[in-house]
This record gives sequence, C-alpha cells and structure tokens, in this order.
Amino acid sequence: MQFELVPVTLACPCCGEAIEVLLDPSAGGQQYVEDCQVCCRPIVLTVTLDEEGSPRVDARGEDEA
Repeated sequence: MQFELVPVTLACPCCGEAIEVLLDPSAGGQQYVEDCQVCCRPIVLTVTLDEEGSPRVDARGEDEA
C-alpha cells in the first residue's frame, strides 16, 4: 500500500517566510525537526491528524519553549 505525501504551506516561525513541507499522513501524529528552506534555522514541526485523517501542523522555532 502506497501513501501520498501531502504538501502543507506554513509560515516559518523564525523568518516569517512561507515554506512548504511534505507530510506523510500514514505516519500518524509525530514531532520532528526540519530546517527552513529560506533561513536554514531549525523548526520543530508537530503533526496531528483530525477526524478525517487530514494533517494539522504546528511549527515553532527550536529555541522556543
């Protein structure tokens, strides 16, 4: 079984620029660090799934509490 990656556009919490991340909804809820494509600073991405299985992403800078 193959799952499609879902593109999600969000604002980088460090520089404010719009960036696109690819999410794998089949992985369920997860948290990981990805570097911003614009400013190269690390962003902590927390992915949760809603009732329909659509991903929701919260992004924060790695140095934020």
